[in-house]
Amino acid sequence: MAKIETIRHSLAHILAYAVQELYPGVRFGVGPGIENGFYYDFDFIKIIKSKIKNQISKMEIKNQKLTPDDLFKIEKKMKELIKQNIKFEKKIISKNEAKKLFKNQPYKLELIEELAEGRSPTIYQSGEFIDLCRGPHIKSTLQLYSGQTKEIIDAFKLTKLAGAYWKGDEKNPMLTRIYGLAFETKNELEDYLKIQQEAEKRDHRVLGQKLELFMFDEEVGTGLPLWMPKGVILRKIIENYLYRELTIQGYQWLITPHIGKLDLWKTSGHWELYRENMYTPIKIEEEEYILKPMNCPFHVKIYQSKIRSYKELPLYLAELGTVYRYEKSGVLHGLTRVRGFTQDDAHIVCMPEQLSEELTKLLKSGLKILKTFGFKNYDIYLSTRPEKYAGALKEWKESIDSLKYVLGKLKLKYQIDSGGGVFYGPKIDIKIKDSLGRDWQCATIQVDFNLPERFKMTYINQKGEKQRPLMIHRALLGSIERFIGVLLEHYAGALPLWLATEQIWVIPVSEKHNKYANKINLQLTTCNLRTKIKNENETVSKKIREGEIQKIPYLLVVGDKEIKTKSVAVRSRKGDEGTIRVDKFIERIKKEIEKK
Repeated sequence: MAKIETIRHSLAHILAYAVQELYPGVRFGVGPGIENGFYYDFDFIKIIKSKIKNQISKMEIKNQKLTPDDLFKIEKKMKELIKQNIKFEKKIISKNEAKKLFKNQPYKLELIEELAEGRSPTIYQSGEFIDLCRGPHIKSTLQLYSGQTKEIIDAFKLTKLAGAYWKGDEKNPMLTRIYGLAFETKNELEDYLKIQQEAEKRDHRVLGQKLELFMFDEEVGTGLPLWMPKGVILRKIIENYLYRELTIQGYQWLITPHIGKLDLWKTSGHWELYRENMYTPIKIEEEEYILKPMNCPFHVKIYQSKIRSYKELPLYLAELGTVYRYEKSGVLHGLTRVRGFTQDDAHIVCMPEQLSEELTKLLKSGLKILKTFGFKNYDIYLSTRPEKYAGALKEWKESIDSLKYVLGKLKLKYQIDSGGGVFYGPKIDIKIKDSLGRDWQCATIQVDFNLPERFKMTYINQKGEKQRPLMIHRALLGSIERFIGVLLEHYAGALPLWLATEQIWVIPVSEKHNKYANKINLQLTTCNLRTKIKNENETVSKKIREGEIQKIPYLLVVGDKEIKTKSVAVRSRKGDEGTIRVDKFIERIKKEIEKK
């Protein structure tokens, strides 16, 4: 059998062939194989006849819109084509030949024009479909079709439609992208679909609305979440945890502005090497300011507010700082990809000889914090020098060697992400795995020798001489917004007790039990538990059902029996747990919260 990557690419061509058969006149974009499948971009047009005043017909072009129902029709046609043993024939032709061949395909003509001087176009012909493509491809659709098991035919599926700008540029026309999945076996496809169905149930955007945590509003702007009261409580729980943990570790807390003078970002190198991620400057009294994409230059300025001695180093500066980065609307996704977000950001200024020790402590601390939130599985990546970078190659090598040394010392397995570093230095990224086995980028630890040099940072060493320090950038959760999105999907909204915005509901059976319910509620709130009395004029079963939908960890029902025995009837996420004395219940809850 051909490699699955080749099969996926070839299925993209079969998809385009099927669309050509069903929608004459369609214009083709590109169709690569991708992780888990393939896609193809189309410009759907329809040529129709219309009449003008003198009754002479003319041709007009109208845009066609596909619906999800059309995917079934296209997939059926693909399977019909596969059974015909269509060959994939490769040819190298001249540019002039290619232009004639694709004279009615404007997107292909654009690609032909962009070919490097002296390079001839490569085409693949499959039956009546011809595409501009370098390949590779399967020899024929016979490789996709088994007359006995039909396994490969059943191992792909068209899944969705999406809008996609030509070449990813929002100034270009919007095309229709058709996505498909493809695996080597039907079982692999079915397993993947099950995971996707479970992922849809866990979609943090849906959970955020259902649990009343956050919302988005087009009038406010895309990629800008609005945090609702319960969402603010969740943020504060996470932020307070970080504040306590990091304060114990010796971090000092800062608050810096949301904007800064453009000159600051020119000095740091961001304006030169990171400009595509920054917003347009705004003019204030003839000076240019910009929304900050990073907190680091402000932290540097605070470091430079006085002369620093080697005795002060390492210096730990932390901030829950909100930053703003330009993201195209097509890549925005709930909380996991936004335009404004808050980082659990910190910078460690240290002497060069302290670097390895500080990196070791950071990695240990980062993994401990992630474990506290329930993430025990992860992959570690060492990201090296990108194409656009600052600093000398010697400094890059020394920094990479330091990161490798620490990873080896802690016996942590890692992969190399070649060219994945930031412009000012290499980094270690920790990608956590959620309950569905999906990877999420969260923690990052970055070595920076660039900013200390650019800002002329110094400290007075043991000899009384000025010396250049190193700086470590680190975010252990990453973006608070993104982390909450990942957290919600990991737990399917049923957050652990210590993170739940409402930990307990007290449900009186009837109005006459309200007094006892209020007494229980007071006991619980006195113990710093987040509780709510559900005394609406509704049935107990309806309140319990609502509590389950809202993912409340504990529902306490109180009636005559509970009043008499000074107890509560406990219903947890596991089910009914019977009647428990109030003091025993509180003791148990405290232990559960303490263990996290």
